[in-house]
Amino acid sequence: MTDKPELPAPGGKIVMEPAFKPVRIALLTVSDSRDESSDTSGAILSARVEEAGHILAARTLVTDDKEIISATVRTWIDASDIDVVISTGGTGLTGRDVTPEALMPLFEKQIEGFAVVWHMVSYQSVGLSTLQSRACAGVSNGTFIFCLPGSNGACRDGWDKVIRWQLDSRHAPCNMVELMPRLKER
Repeated sequence: MTDKPELPAPGGKIVMEPAFKPVRIALLTVSDSRDESSDTSGAILSARVEEAGHILAARTLVTDDKEIISATVRTWIDASDIDVVISTGGTGLTGRDVTPEALMPLFEKQIEGFAVVWHMVSYQSVGLSTLQSRACAGVSNGTFIFCLPGSNGACRDGWDKVIRWQLDSRHAPCNMVELMPRLKER
């Protein structure tokens, strides 16, 4: 794909040792207006997850309903075969946008830096319109959760410029994959 960056995110590099470790990723599309055939954001993320060498462990679409969103992700974070959840949609400011309200209560730890970096990247694409997004991320039960807006551009920016690199075990100086074995430490 021509819009996919070839080099790691600024300040990082890819090292060949240790070897790449694929992670198991579940994708959730939150939308009242899309169905499986029109879920272009989910399709973009699905293709990019597999192109990067990761395992698409699950993919589903739900309506903008706080309880359904929360229950779906709760099932995934309780599963031992899912390492990462990425949601798309429901992060805006309208009354039906409830993804952060559904998922942030599940976070044991919020990843504040994700929102900051995502907005920096988004600003380069959409300017001040990035203010209309409540993209967020956190950790729950040893599972990383990333909440992206539902637009195709936001999903491309979120994956290509941020998430992809932190889920690449070869990304240096550090990445989230190397943290996974320690996420449940107490």
